[in-house]
This record gives sequence, C-alpha cells and structure tokens, in this order.
Amino acid sequence: MANFPSLGDLGLKHDPAERGYHAVYREHEVNHCPGCGRTHWIIGRVSAECAFCATALPLAEASMRHHQSPAIIHHRNRRGPHAWAA
Repeated sequence: MANFPSLGDLGLKHDPAERGYHAVYREHEVNHCPGCGRTHWIIGRVSAECAFCATALPLAEASMRHHQSPAIIHHRNRRGPHAWAA
C-alpha cells in the first residue's frame, strides 16, 4: 500500500478561500458550461452534467443539505398498505 504525504507533511495549508475558481451548478440560475458554454444540463442528485459535452459540475445545493437524517420519500400513487400494481 502506498504512503502519500498529507498537506501538513508538505508544509501546505488547506485554505478554501485561496483555492481559486470553483465551478458549481446553481439551481434557479442560468448556468453556462465551462467546457462548451451551452446551458442545457442533465440534473442528478449531487451533480449536473452538460447535455452536449458531458462536463460534470457539483450541485451547490447538494453541499448545503443536511446528511444526518434519512431521506423521506412520499409516494403520491400509494393507496393503502397493500396497494400493488397488477
């Protein structure tokens, strides 16, 4: 198994304010792809992918969600405890 040095071992510090431009997909805004400049996206749970060049960006809202509690999914078509499709 390889042993990689950490940032502290290299004398570097982790400062997100100094890392520079960080492209993210922002909901309810016009998002231009950094790869091709177009605005058509395929939106997933934690990332968005450009529909033309497949450049992927993380969702800005995904990092702000609370991951401690389980996700509750409410089904609209459920009709009672034993409603199965025939």
